[in-house]
Amino acid sequence: MLGTNVVIVFDFDRTLIDDDSDRWVVHNMGLTHFFNNLRPILPWNALMDRMMEELHSQGKTVEQIAECLKHVPLHPRTISAIESAHDLGCDLKIVSDANQFYIETILKHHRLDRCFSEIITNPTMVDGDGRLRIFPYHDMASFCGCNLCPPNLCKGLVIEKIRASRSEKEKSRFIYLGDGRGDYCPTLKLDRRDYVMPRKGFPLWDRLLSNPNLLKAECHEWSNGEELESILIQLIEKICKE
Repeated sequence: MLGTNVVIVFDFDRTLIDDDSDRWVVHNMGLTHFFNNLRPILPWNALMDRMMEELHSQGKTVEQIAECLKHVPLHPRTISAIESAHDLGCDLKIVSDANQFYIETILKHHRLDRCFSEIITNPTMVDGDGRLRIFPYHDMASFCGCNLCPPNLCKGLVIEKIRASRSEKEKSRFIYLGDGRGDYCPTLKLDRRDYVMPRKGFPLWDRLLSNPNLLKAECHEWSNGEELESILIQLIEKICKE
């Protein structure tokens, strides 16, 4: 397979999908006012868990949440890019501050779950009462103290662990796709032979543009699904020719 040494890491919200999955559920299930009242006083991860408690108290089921998530926009060219990269033998992973239930529901709906070897995100479970629970990926005891990331998930630490898990013989090349502030830390962990694909006009792109000297990896910006597919496939082919 051409891309067996290529590791492609996708952020999820506003990168793989064209919206924010947390806010999508909040808005489309009628929680905007409740969310806005609690936003100033709860950290994001705890806030989302509280939103699930509120939905459960209103009689909304996990199945209704899943149905809502199936309507999140996902660009068809992003879908084809993922399928092509997988078929070329690349190792695809998701590292996201969304949550396991949201991501798995959306991937399965689009039949993309088979394409990803690993999803690293905030874990979820459905409790005995049928309520969806959302937990932090890092507990406070294991938080690394990174000042670039939220306490529940340091993506830079995750990238370091992924790289360490791969043998020296594999000589893995990384392509990282992201958009948000939480994607800045992992991009600084990339090497000179790696690539970062920030979404143009979003916080990661702004941050990289303001201080490009801190970045070792080669940067390729994109704006939409067409550009994402074109650039990603070009980078895979380039790596495979080297």
